[in-house]
Amino acid sequence: MFLRKLRIDRVDEQGESHACPISWIDNFAMRNFTNDAVFDDTLPADDGLLEAGFRVPLPQLQIAMQEWFRRKGYLKPQEKLRIEEELLVSEWKSDAGNR
Repeated sequence: MFLRKLRIDRVDEQGESHACPISWIDNFAMRNFTNDAVFDDTLPADDGLLEAGFRVPLPQLQIAMQEWFRRKGYLKPQEKLRIEEELLVSEWKSDAGNR
């Protein structure tokens, strides 16, 4: 639905990444505690995958999701959340053509 595909991972204390379960991501999206309309353009898609619109700021999303996951007990104190935007094939092709 949205063009941006975001990878949502829990990073454990050893530095290993684990895809966040879709239930966690959905819980944040459905119960958005921030009451911030900027997060309305999000759609949980799969474990570790969130689709988002272009107006969703990644740094703000990372902070809000990490706080929510800590409140829910999903993240341990020594763990952190990492959000990365996946490069779409069409972006890669257009970028490659500019080289």
